[in-house]
Amino acid sequence: MNVVSKIRVSKVRRKIPGREAVTHWELGERKRRVFDELAIEEPLEIRVDTRSVTITMRTPGHDDELAAGFLLTEGLLRSAADIRDIRAHPRNARGNSLDIFLSPEVTVDFAKLTRHVFATSSCGLCGKACIESVQQQFPPVRQRFLVSAMTLLSLPDVMRAAQEAFSRTGGLHAAGLFSSKGKLLVLREDVGRHNAVDKVLGHALLYRFPTLAQSILLVSGRASFEILQKALAAQVAVVAAVSAPSSLAVQFARRSGQTLVGFLRAGRFNVYTGEGRIRYPTTAGKRRAV
Repeated sequence: MNVVSKIRVSKVRRKIPGREAVTHWELGERKRRVFDELAIEEPLEIRVDTRSVTITMRTPGHDDELAAGFLLTEGLLRSAADIRDIRAHPRNARGNSLDIFLSPEVTVDFAKLTRHVFATSSCGLCGKACIESVQQQFPPVRQRFLVSAMTLLSLPDVMRAAQEAFSRTGGLHAAGLFSSKGKLLVLREDVGRHNAVDKVLGHALLYRFPTLAQSILLVSGRASFEILQKALAAQVAVVAAVSAPSSLAVQFARRSGQTLVGFLRAGRFNVYTGEGRIRYPTTAGKRRAV
């Protein structure tokens, strides 16, 4: 019998993409309200022999494969034969906690995993709990200022022109910090989008930038919960991404008082939260009802 067939994975409810009403604006057109589908982002706790080893942010689905792959790449198991059982934790109705039971002959060195924990169990295992945990440490952004829609449109080209490593390799993410007038203050590149954000914010810290509350953080990929969390820690008011935000990123930005802009490219963008900080051209017209 195939070893994999012995693994029992409990069925948990499927998540469907989130649907969010956003403001869509495109150069030369009126802004309008549309619905946008969001990729779901939620935490997953991976437990090995009843012990919690990590909480990672993911899109729900194929969680058994994610957990098995994590344990494989961390060297805790070498084959499916090392796994005795996989099932959803019975006390987590949202399906965000997974128990992996290893075969008796497998010895686990839990100390090897301590550096990989994204958040402790105090973060909770639902998006709301994660947001509340972070907001206990960092206050919402209350700074009020205006950013021109035309300024936002100019940022991707400015960032791309400054990506020296990307122009050579084509394989790096970028994060850029801009003033409210669109001046590039600092740009950093990295194979990891979160690392690029950390580098930018670390530069601002070390070089004593006077305030980040009136600045714009632009990332070359999508906007995840972690990126919004990092921006809040630095009190960055406006976060923009050339790609999509996740569902949890939108929830987090709304509750943190941040302006979140996605799909910022090719003369258009979507505003998911904090639209009050954006100034549109007078030709943009009035908002149309959904």
